[in-house]
Amino acid sequence: MEERGTTTGVRDRSAAQTTAGGGGRSRRVEHIMSAINREPLTAPHRTRNDAVLALGVAVLAVAIALMGGEGIPPDHLGWTLLFAGHVPLVWRRRRPVVALLGVVACVAPYYALDYNPALAIPATILALYTVAATGTVRRTLITGVAVLGPTVISDGLTNPKGAPESLEISGWIIAVLFIGIDVRYYRWFVASIVERAERAERTREEEARRRVAEERLRIARDLHDLLAHSITLIGVQTSVAAHVLTADPDRLDRKAVARALDDIAGTCRTARGELRTTLEVLRAHDTVVGVGADLGAGAGSVSGSVSGAEDMRGPLPGIDGLAGLAETGRVAGAKVELSVRADGIPPSAGAAAYRIVQEALTNAVRHGGREDLTVRVGLWTADGALRVSVRDDGTGGDAGSGGGVGPSDGRPGFGLVGMRERARSVGGTLDAGPGPAGGFEVTATLPLSREDEVR
Repeated sequence: MEERGTTTGVRDRSAAQTTAGGGGRSRRVEHIMSAINREPLTAPHRTRNDAVLALGVAVLAVAIALMGGEGIPPDHLGWTLLFAGHVPLVWRRRRPVVALLGVVACVAPYYALDYNPALAIPATILALYTVAATGTVRRTLITGVAVLGPTVISDGLTNPKGAPESLEISGWIIAVLFIGIDVRYYRWFVASIVERAERAERTREEEARRRVAEERLRIARDLHDLLAHSITLIGVQTSVAAHVLTADPDRLDRKAVARALDDIAGTCRTARGELRTTLEVLRAHDTVVGVGADLGAGAGSVSGSVSGAEDMRGPLPGIDGLAGLAETGRVAGAKVELSVRADGIPPSAGAAAYRIVQEALTNAVRHGGREDLTVRVGLWTADGALRVSVRDDGTGGDAGSGGGVGPSDGRPGFGLVGMRERARSVGGTLDAGPGPAGGFEVTATLPLSREDEVR
């Protein structure tokens, strides 16, 4: 058993070392490819890196000299010219053309004195490649002509029988220049791919931020509509109960108090069910929340509160729920006249209409300013659109029903803003203002899709 555990441990360590080695090789490959794809004119530490590269090329020239070759072995003057030709390579990426001229200025007399020609080839090739890889094609062609012309002419004058050698030298120069051009275009291609990827990533991030903002706004609208409507009704119903209790304590109307409390309990159950439905869309998975456990012992004072909340966990109502809104308005003391002449309304338009009527009815009850308030709610279809109208005969005016102004502190609310956003969410429009015969009027036009258009 111990031997088996030891074997397993050795195998695990070997696998870990293999993985680490593979990861190290992968990182080295990434570094190499990053260095190749990087723009040479903007690379960091380019002067220091070019100085190290120039030193390496000089060491290569010394190694070639030790191996022997054609021509005269370089003496002090030859070595001086050769090493001086490597110094401009330190600034090859900062000033490519100047570096090439510096290399040529030292290498030309070196070749003229018939020293070993192979020693200066690496520095010359590196300078030519840098010019081609960092400049335009036009500059590369001009550089190639400027280098090839004098080289071919001087070689033809000094060595008339060396045409094959001149052709070989010209071929190498042209090959180096074309390699530099190809690398330059390859870097452009990689840079364009990276730029497109970064732009796509930015677009995705902006789209994600936009969707988050839209979702937050939608949630804010839902919570505002739900809480404003429910709390307003609860406030009115509580006021009714308080009035009954304090009007004539000796002749207490227990039935009226019980009815007001039952209305408050019903409003709370409805609000809790809609709030639960709204919050559940924010969860990543379905979570069952025990309403009875949350309410604790206090839930026993409201008969059927748990079952009522459980029954209201379905989707938010559309125009089918307008009758319930009208009834809550009547419970709050307003006379609500409801007229619906529309069937088969799409869910999106139905939900928007429901929320608009809910907010308009809430504002009318809150700011109507009279006990015999009458609110007329109408929905009908015309010209491929759902028409919504909510009119009241209250005295609140601009500061009242439509303005969404708080009753206590006078701060602007979100009533009109929320209703307009509801209408815009389905491509519709909404108007609100004082009615022609007084009171306040809210009208909305919500377009219907062609296939769902009501005939």
